[in-house]
Amino acid sequence: MTRVIHVVDYGIGNLYSVARAVEAVGGEVRLATRPEDIARAGRLLLPGVGAFEPCMRTLSESRLAEPVREFARTGQPFLGICVGMQLLFDYSLEFGRHEGLGLVAGHVAPIPPGDAAGERKVPHIGWSPLIRGAGRDWSGTVLDGEVEGKSSAYFVHSYSCVPADPAHVLAEVDHGGYRICAGVQVENITAFQCHPEKSGPVGLRILERFLAS
Repeated sequence: MTRVIHVVDYGIGNLYSVARAVEAVGGEVRLATRPEDIARAGRLLLPGVGAFEPCMRTLSESRLAEPVREFARTGQPFLGICVGMQLLFDYSLEFGRHEGLGLVAGHVAPIPPGDAAGERKVPHIGWSPLIRGAGRDWSGTVLDGEVEGKSSAYFVHSYSCVPADPAHVLAEVDHGGYRICAGVQVENITAFQCHPEKSGPVGLRILERFLAS
């Protein structure tokens, strides 16, 4: 089985860190900069950092938004990371309302601030242990073998995804008493708000299982 991942290169995202992490688990990264690159991919990764609107606008201006949608509909393995996860949703409320790719039903909303005691800081930065989504079994997913409440990942974000269907939530984290959607899985689409490439052994295992999917 090929261990190639095409990474969507639309000028936004830490491609170097992602590439190094994929290569560390025996994968090969090929950058997808043109629609035809995405069309020939067998496995696709959509990264993203910063704000939702510039990412979505740049993806569209690069003529890659529709090829990404088309790839997702092929049933082949698809992974979104950070803002690359948020772009999969219908829309975001970050600095206004902005439309997304519409591949996962739901939206992106600000993480609510904590009380005066400061138990919930925004942005959410740092390591948080992953918790199963309600009713979810990690067997057969990219989290297969991880230990709930002990396998931690690294996060940097102020906005979080709110899936319309709770069954799509693969993993959550508890941030000051507020459950943040840390990962989703909808058929062939898997995505994480955390950065697997910055999440040590847990993140590398996620990428390795994705390579094996």
